[in-house]
Amino acid sequence: MTERTPLLIVEDDPALRTQMSWAFEQYGPVTAADREEALAQIRRHRPAVVTMDLGLPPHPEESIEGFRLLGEILSAAPETRVIVLTGQNDHANALKAIGLGAYDFYSKPFQPEMLTLMIERAYRLHELQTENRRLQAARGAGPLGEILTRDPQMTKVCATIEKVAGTSATVMLLGESGTGKELLARAVHGLSPRREGRFVAINCAAIPENLLESELFGYEKGAFTGAARQTLGKIELAHRGTLFLDEIGDLPAALQAKILRFLQDRTIERLGGRQEIVVDVRVVCATHQDLRAMIAQGRFREDLYYRLAEIVVSIPPLRERKGDAALLAHAFARQYATEQKRGSLTLLPDAVAAIEAHLWPGNVRELQNCVKRAVIMAEGNVLRAADLGLAPPASEAVPTLKDVREEAERDAIVRVLSRSNGNLSRAAEMLGISRPTLYDLLNRFGLKEATR
Repeated sequence: MTERTPLLIVEDDPALRTQMSWAFEQYGPVTAADREEALAQIRRHRPAVVTMDLGLPPHPEESIEGFRLLGEILSAAPETRVIVLTGQNDHANALKAIGLGAYDFYSKPFQPEMLTLMIERAYRLHELQTENRRLQAARGAGPLGEILTRDPQMTKVCATIEKVAGTSATVMLLGESGTGKELLARAVHGLSPRREGRFVAINCAAIPENLLESELFGYEKGAFTGAARQTLGKIELAHRGTLFLDEIGDLPAALQAKILRFLQDRTIERLGGRQEIVVDVRVVCATHQDLRAMIAQGRFREDLYYRLAEIVVSIPPLRERKGDAALLAHAFARQYATEQKRGSLTLLPDAVAAIEAHLWPGNVRELQNCVKRAVIMAEGNVLRAADLGLAPPASEAVPTLKDVREEAERDAIVRVLSRSNGNLSRAAEMLGISRPTLYDLLNRFGLKEATR
């Protein structure tokens, strides 16, 4: 984890300011009693998270100075997450602060445990956005720079693409619709020795069967009614470059045989022509279908499959890429806010939670369209779950580390007692603890009955 900046506490009450400093000492807090001092601390420390009271001198009974400071913080450091502290009956000012760009609000009286949870979430959001900016800065550094991920599965996919791109092997990309198959196909081309050649893509499912053959192989003048001139096909256009056959599973049976011959001989004949034309083409294909099942059903040629599947890369769906949905959502929000000239837009916690909870059957493409629509339609400079058309997930209790640790210890003891058939000496040995320690744990977790 990157080193965190100090937490800035803006509070004019000296006693409460001291109490908060003690309560949040793990964040290395710095404090300010008024607007001027707060701005000085902002310039000095560039804090990731700020907690601030709206009632500040010289008008502590009003919120004028607080709102003024909020605007100045977000102007000077727009990535800072500001948590506004309000009175119990000050809901209107809390909503106004959120509308102006505050991260969240917290109603007094001060409870360290609850506010710590909110501060920790704000830090994590800031770290995610910082990582997002770092990844975006890497865009353009290479063909894989367009792919944003922190998921180990997807990182492995990118490593595989880098490894095979420099070879001449035919690559098959498998994955659900919207997972980025064409983006990865372009990366194969961009990282290969053929990068100066053309990248030619054709969607085998989007072109009617009676036109697909001429699109792939081209035709001579007079080959059929309407063929007024010689036309090169996609395969020939990709000479010394890369041909991307998208949705290869939808290739008609008759064309499967012609594609197989092309892959074997690297020659083609245009429709209406008799001359064999030698082509030098790297082939990358993709499909969301189960080709092995199609082979078993007689719908796809087995010999063609093995020609195409020299290297097979399986792309995980977005729902299995831990943390990537939120990471991509922040990137898309920034991208479309810039395109739409909306200024800085922030995803609120309920929006991030809804994004993480949604299964995204349409994968990255669905998420991209969802965020773009929200950026266009949203009011103000924040995006809520409702703006995304998503229902906020039911709130769930966040377990403490102590809870997690105790649950893991209990599960481990139950498993070992089962394996040792209740033999405590053997169980203690397997757990790497002493027998008295095991007795204590059995008492704590109420497992004594399990040893009888």
